[in-house]
Amino acid sequence: MFSHAVLLGLAAFAPASAPIERARDVQGPAPVVPRERPQDPLPQPATPKNDEARRAFLRGLDYLAAQQASHQDGSFPRAGGAQHAPVALAALGALAFMAEGSTPSRGRYGREVALAVDYLLARADAQTSGAPGYIAVSVDDKWGMHAHGYAVLALCNAFTLSPAGERGKRIAALLPDSIGVIERSQTSEGGWFYFPTAGLEHENSVTVVQLQALRAARNCGVKVNASVVSKAVEYIHRCQSEDGSFRYGLDQASKSSLALTAAGLATLQNAGRYDGAEVERAVRAMWAEIMERERGAERADSGFPHYERLYVALALWTHSDRRLFERWFEFERAHVQKEQRSDGSWQDAQFGNCLATSVNCLFLSINDGLLPLFER
Repeated sequence: MFSHAVLLGLAAFAPASAPIERARDVQGPAPVVPRERPQDPLPQPATPKNDEARRAFLRGLDYLAAQQASHQDGSFPRAGGAQHAPVALAALGALAFMAEGSTPSRGRYGREVALAVDYLLARADAQTSGAPGYIAVSVDDKWGMHAHGYAVLALCNAFTLSPAGERGKRIAALLPDSIGVIERSQTSEGGWFYFPTAGLEHENSVTVVQLQALRAARNCGVKVNASVVSKAVEYIHRCQSEDGSFRYGLDQASKSSLALTAAGLATLQNAGRYDGAEVERAVRAMWAEIMERERGAERADSGFPHYERLYVALALWTHSDRRLFERWFEFERAHVQKEQRSDGSWQDAQFGNCLATSVNCLFLSINDGLLPLFER
């Protein structure tokens, strides 16, 4: 599935115009230098825009802005969820606002982006999180490295869109330490678990997010350890079953799902592999489940329907055959619009309406291509 060569692992992580890497020396890390953003206009999406979907997207963002305003620190409330993951919520909320085109310094939701980014930066205080660069509410944060990965992803996107100014400098200063946390906490098997230590436990969904964070950091100029990437893509490779689906972990008996398969495929593509037998097996496994649903089959309860939707979107969006994305996106977009509540939110009993709304707004915005995360 993935090449085991370090060359492919990091070449795929480099953008078309390679960024200026920061080097480590005895005086400490040099500042991150932003890569040049292309000046050509963004290509028009193949999937036509839908005015109703655009209104749903903006209603969702308005809901998030109102929820964020109920807090004083830039975070988002639980909003009906049984569990609360404030760092992940702030990261996903920031990404959703940025997907509209806003940045920490401008735009319709510029203030909200800035507040969420400042919240994430404040959570990296070593006195709170226990380690320099670790973005968490505490050293014992239940969601730990999963949330840290999303936080790094959000900060990298914010930096790419708005590198200048004091906030950009703070992000640039933090990113090398935050990537260092990821590199040091990789397990001997190549994956990650929920805590910033290289223990014995590991699982696929946390590993996927760390690779997304490493890719985003590499794209905005942070040097990423090649061996970490090589071990991580090999770990994802070992989580694929013979039928093309991806499992929760290395254990052959561990469960697989559409969500995990989409996340595995999206990660494979992030590592630069867009075709080949393993890719096609994963696409077939995904597409068979998608077609069953279109024919009226009941959706399997993965427990993470919004996560699933976002990763299916990412996997198909970057797949070489654009027809798959366009075919699925039209059907799924209609389903998402029907699920939106009158206040602009989407509901999630497990992690709350702010998480569901952030993720569904990201989904609705993917073919706008304004967020660096959605660059092909």
